Amino acid sequence: MGDRGTSNHSEVTDFILVGFRVRPELHILLFLLFLLVYAMILLGNVGMMTLIMTDPRLNTPMYFFLGNLSFIDLFYSSVIAPKAMINFWSESKSISFAGCVTQLFLFALFIVAEGFLLAVMAYDRFIAICNPLLYSVQMSTHLCIQLVAGSYFFGCISSILLTSVTFTLSFCASRAIDHFYCDYRPLQRISCSDLYLHKIVSFFLCSIIILPTIIVIIVSYMYIVSTVLKIRSTEGRKKAFSTCSSHLGVVSVLYGAIIFMYFIPDRFPELSKVASLCYTLVTPMLNPLIYSLRNKDVKEALRKIMRKKIFLFNSILTMI
Repeated sequence: MGDRGTSNHSEVTDFILVGFRVRPELHILLFLLFLLVYAMILLGNVGMMTLIMTDPRLNTPMYFFLGNLSFIDLFYSSVIAPKAMINFWSESKSISFAGCVTQLFLFALFIVAEGFLLAVMAYDRFIAICNPLLYSVQMSTHLCIQLVAGSYFFGCISSILLTSVTFTLSFCASRAIDHFYCDYRPLQRISCSDLYLHKIVSFFLCSIIILPTIIVIIVSYMYIVSTVLKIRSTEGRKKAFSTCSSHLGVVSVLYGAIIFMYFIPDRFPELSKVASLCYTLVTPMLNPLIYSLRNKDVKEALRKIMRKKIFLFNSILTMI
């Protein structure tokens, strides 16, 4: 790569994704594990989107947001998993410079959009429980589209800023990224640039993304809990809480993994990889399961489709 003191990012044509530091014979096991999880992600999220688009009873703001959540989960896991699985079989484990830029950009876009979308979903539950008579007026189709579009917009802006700042760094120490995908923290470790400005920008982005979304979620649920506790009927309280439990489960898994990762010091990269695994693959796999198992409308829509499939199958057998 030439002189280390003068080489910069423009001379880098590719990177090496180190992945998990395990024995080579375990790569097959990791490949199979990733393949199984990714297959469940595809099945769960595509299935969820199909249910929401085909069942008229799910044509509500809550399921509109849930459909977009499944879309985001599907795409940001697809940015990570296929390349990771290829690298389990590859000797070089390389990723092009353009591929690394694209991977970081798309992952940052979708993960930030998911954070804002979860805040939007908390606001939706707040309106549904605290102002049920005004729900259809306040959560209009136009507003729902604006809120989702805003989530993608903020994701895109944040991604452009983070990707631009990251890839203006000079990479002269090594091409080996100690991770299974291109993330900005491992890229910092192989840079010989002054990271002060980069860390300031990264901290600022994390602050304006994570803090507002967490505040919206916490405040929304404070009002929700206060309203639900005023309901005299035990059955009424149970029903109200049941509409929020799935969302709370999703929020806990995603934010728990992200916060854990960013509190891990850089000297523990393997722990960082495990935390990353939670929100890149485990969360997108669990989200459809959480919503389908905890939601009566989704379960009923699924039963309806299964009955149709069984009826069609029986009709074909009868004709034969």
